[in-house]
Amino acid sequence: MSNKKVDPITLQVISGALDTIAEEMGHVLYRMSFSSIIRESQDLGAGLFDLNYQTICESESTPMHIGSIPAYLRGIEKTLQGGEWHEGDVVVHNHPYYGSSHSPDLAVIIPIFHEGELIAFSGNTAHHIDIGAATPGLIIDVGDVYAEGMLMAGLKLYEKGKRNEGLAQMFVHNSRTSNQLLRDIEAQVASAQLGVKRFKELLERYGREITFAAIGQLIDYSETMLRQRIAEIPDGEYRAEGFLDDDGRNRETRLPIVVTVKVEGDSVTVDLTGSADQTPTAYNVPFEGSCKVAAYAAFRKILLDSYTTETPVPSNEGSFKPIKVIAPEGSIFNPIFPAAAEARFTQCNRMIDLIIRALAPVLPDRIIAGSSASISFASYSGLKENGDYWVFLEVNEGAYGGRPRSDGPDSIDNLMANTRNNPIEDLGMHLPMICDRYELRDDVMPGAGKHRGGIGVVKAQRVLTPGFITHESERHYDVPWGIFGGTDGVVGRTEIYNQATPEELTLMPSKFSGHATQAGDVMAYYSPCGGGYGDPLERTAEQVREDVLDDFCTLEHARDVYGVVLDDALTIDRDATAVQRAELRGRRTPAS
Repeated sequence: MSNKKVDPITLQVISGALDTIAEEMGHVLYRMSFSSIIRESQDLGAGLFDLNYQTICESESTPMHIGSIPAYLRGIEKTLQGGEWHEGDVVVHNHPYYGSSHSPDLAVIIPIFHEGELIAFSGNTAHHIDIGAATPGLIIDVGDVYAEGMLMAGLKLYEKGKRNEGLAQMFVHNSRTSNQLLRDIEAQVASAQLGVKRFKELLERYGREITFAAIGQLIDYSETMLRQRIAEIPDGEYRAEGFLDDDGRNRETRLPIVVTVKVEGDSVTVDLTGSADQTPTAYNVPFEGSCKVAAYAAFRKILLDSYTTETPVPSNEGSFKPIKVIAPEGSIFNPIFPAAAEARFTQCNRMIDLIIRALAPVLPDRIIAGSSASISFASYSGLKENGDYWVFLEVNEGAYGGRPRSDGPDSIDNLMANTRNNPIEDLGMHLPMICDRYELRDDVMPGAGKHRGGIGVVKAQRVLTPGFITHESERHYDVPWGIFGGTDGVVGRTEIYNQATPEELTLMPSKFSGHATQAGDVMAYYSPCGGGYGDPLERTAEQVREDVLDDFCTLEHARDVYGVVLDDALTIDRDATAVQRAELRGRRTPAS
């Protein structure tokens, strides 16, 4: 980086240009892709990186990719085919023990040369629907990383502009959806090539010295802003614990997660010591590409949220530097090769959930109550009449916990995901599936509070051919927590039944691999509901009445939990409500 200082106006212009480059890279990737997980859900990340593998800029796509590509680059450095970068090279990489977030997230990296010298990298990652794992699309109950599908470490798909046809042929014969895989990879190549082009245009306009001086100042600025926010937190150690349902095989064994947040001045350490040992299945978290990234996303969410920050802080390497992550080798958050590590996402979400819970006592106006803090990631698959596979990956929504100033949002991805909804019309047009039901849960009520928890989703998908379902989710046992007097939320559940005999319902565990299905089988997923924030008796009677009118709350729940009495016309009985609330307060013990 240059020591030259760039004037504020030029700095802002270059900052805007870098943000635009990253966003444009992301747009090209999802608009050119063929599989719905990229095209519709936008499970991707894109950006520019310097020679020290620092993030210069990145797209605002999915938080799970925030800060992940530098780990890929460090892994590529150790494994690069031929050991050198050349103009026209395109590298593909997905090895979870060399920096990948997990094996289905394939990175495409292109070097950027200026006046014959390597100066930076353009790259992206995207989740691919099938890379040849033991079960279509996703895998959980598998013995080692080799069973997760093709592992690529520093391989050149293009070398000096010439495509490696042998590698392309390997893709064709090792994926159930090879056409989509190849087309999606080419979309990634186009996205990264655009990043190269746009960055070179920026260099032509401002020159190398000014451009990199601005990048250095922007990284320093992001670091300074985050350090200022951390310094506002009282020094100390803050701890929270929770449990994961199981590892996808040993159903009765709950897996502890222990998070200790250590704040020292303007830096913070997330220590996961005490969490479960690594599992014998793929339910482990790659340390570099996913575990550390979850911590980065957590503190950007809590301290640098764009809505609560007066001036947006660029998403670059500076917002990662003040954060250190510790996870003992051999634990679920830092597995030892060759342990499988494909199903790593729900653990990351629960880690963020517990970081929030740990900091609640000292950041009451910035944190939220317990969220679904999971992900429902389902793979549906089967065979077409011509013998070809169809595979569909779907991310289902959850719900946030109540917030300091408002209710938790209903039916929304969290805490480390914002993948878009895949339209059911698109599903019906392209795949042998029908969505039978897609709505807010009406079988339970979310956590009560001054600000109630969000309501989870129920989605029922019916497959029209025999095939397989693999499902990764969480929180069938460990309920989302209420806070500051709010009540707990509601756990999730998963059911499978056949439309012809719906009474023969099978209650499924939160995660399972390769469940064989017949035509007409339906998987119904009920996501967890968020916990409440604050005393339910402080919620206005008008808000409670609105919830009753919306069928989010029953008359009995309104009376017994919120202390709001409604008459037969659903009008608030003010006198009875005052009496009921006084009685409910009188029943409380000092501890409650």
